[in-house]
Amino acid sequence: MRALNYEVIPVKTILPQVGKTTVDGAAVDLAGYEGCELVAEIGNSGDTLGAEVYMTVKFQDSDNGSAFGNISSGNLIGGDNDVVINDGDNDSVVVYRGYIGGKRYVRVEVAFTGSHSNGTPVSAVVLKGLPRHAG
Repeated sequence: MRALNYEVIPVKTILPQVGKTTVDGAAVDLAGYEGCELVAEIGNSGDTLGAEVYMTVKFQDSDNGSAFGNISSGNLIGGDNDVVINDGDNDSVVVYRGYIGGKRYVRVEVAFTGSHSNGTPVSAVVLKGLPRHAG
């Protein structure tokens, strides 16, 4: 067994909160790292989810840290982007993807569609891994 303390650095992109409207994560700079995993945690929804009321987890990247777009599925490992959570059986989940794109910044966004009066706990981290070593 090997510890990952020196190979993986967790960085918060969405601080834990109860979301009711779209939550854009903070930009995470990947400079100096060769690997990345984006991780979103969605809690138990306080609202009845369905076709009109749902959440979408989006993994995004950017060249400059301010203009973000959805990461193409070809640059994600572990599944597609735009993960829809529209049923009480689908919430309380951790959604994660490996990033193999070439942009410097990444973040997670959780988009809320419909009227979310009670909200849902959400948070997200980016795991920066495989640091480049000077030499």
